[in-house]
Amino acid sequence: MQRIEHIYINGQFVTPHGEEWFDLFNPSTEEVIGKVRLGDEVDAERAIAAAKAAFPAWSRTSREERVAVLRRMHKAIAAREDELMEAIVLEYGAPLSRGRWMATYPADVIAQAIDALEAFAFEEEAGTARVILTPVGVAGLITPWNSNAGFICNKLATALSAGCTAVIKPSEMSALQTQVVIEALHEAGLPPGVFNVVNGRGDVVGETIARHTDVAKISFTGSSAVGQHLITAGADTMKRVTLELGGKSPTVVLDDADFTAIMPLVLTAGFLNSGQACIAGTRILVPRERLAEFEAVATAAVAQVKSGDPRNPDTAIGPMVSAKQWERVQGYIRLGAEEGARILAGGEGRPDDLDRGWFVKPTIFTDANNQMRIAREEIFGPVLTLIPYDGEADAIVIANDTRYGLSAVVFGQDLTRCERVARQIDAGRVLINTLSHEPRAPFGGFKHSGMGREMGKWGLGAYLEPKTLLMA
Repeated sequence: MQRIEHIYINGQFVTPHGEEWFDLFNPSTEEVIGKVRLGDEVDAERAIAAAKAAFPAWSRTSREERVAVLRRMHKAIAAREDELMEAIVLEYGAPLSRGRWMATYPADVIAQAIDALEAFAFEEEAGTARVILTPVGVAGLITPWNSNAGFICNKLATALSAGCTAVIKPSEMSALQTQVVIEALHEAGLPPGVFNVVNGRGDVVGETIARHTDVAKISFTGSSAVGQHLITAGADTMKRVTLELGGKSPTVVLDDADFTAIMPLVLTAGFLNSGQACIAGTRILVPRERLAEFEAVATAAVAQVKSGDPRNPDTAIGPMVSAKQWERVQGYIRLGAEEGARILAGGEGRPDDLDRGWFVKPTIFTDANNQMRIAREEIFGPVLTLIPYDGEADAIVIANDTRYGLSAVVFGQDLTRCERVARQIDAGRVLINTLSHEPRAPFGGFKHSGMGREMGKWGLGAYLEPKTLLMA
């Protein structure tokens, strides 16, 4: 049983003022594996005060000084990869292959932030004026449970690159991962107050950060509902906001696609991170005249997708993160059947060989349409919906008929046609015949999938304000 008794403020591990303890679970066994003491409003205010005090000195550091700090961060985080991997598998249940990626990603994003910082132009000429990009101030960084360590390191490295200081409110459900990251960053020797971490509830610590006058910017990754609330909460203090929110991403399969060849990518896109991914391609748009053929190929392929023990090398889908999330996914599976969709694979309950753990059968619905709730609402589990379309124009209409616009995938053999379709999809990122990631490109969404962008120079620019200088 692990007990996490401290938060991190002004370069020190301190006992929270808050007295609430939160249970940490192993989602594979449903057992309590630890407890974390949560901070409260007082702790959040102390962290903000520390970040505010550290901001003047940090904002005046040179590019070279910031790069040096980021390099120490990278080295310290990379050295904790195995420890972080264990925390990810234990408290989140990520399968080994996904868990290893999640354990290496925090160091990777720091390295990417270094690259962006080294190439970034903080000054430029605009006619007779000089435009100087200056750090916005204290940044409140709020991260989710589905890739907690990676989001902490990405947001923090970017904020520090810009010259901002930070207060981080990580998911309380990911406290083991957070602890590994804090210890590594402490070892990196950052100046006191430059980063501060308060474990706590969103409606307590997160709310304090969102409304505090000394926080200039919020960067949040999570649900669209919370994102909307943060805009409202920060409006009185005119906070700058970057939001990376939910999705109901379309995977558009064109009629010339080789179904057998693309099916591994289709299922990987849909079942990504055990389905607990905002970018998951959960709406699969298939040409109506080839729907039966696609169903046959998908049925055969999904039968090989194993949901179960994340430490088994053959496992592709781990447990849902919590009992609440498991119940949510089960509810959507029941709803899909009630709406008239047909279960092609999977269904309610755990996989047949498991009697405990928050595991879900990889599930595919067919005979569905885009007006069903299983096609419109973010389920956040391994549940996919096949939607037939009639012609390219219809596919584009269906793809865009959603409140979301985060990501999309297009599969087909005619690359010119694929690009034509991709350009018409309303999404912040559209992949063509690939699931690759380009960290130098901006990431974020249209519509209810968010505001602003992360990654690369776009992510760095989101923590800066332009100041115009004119001289006689």
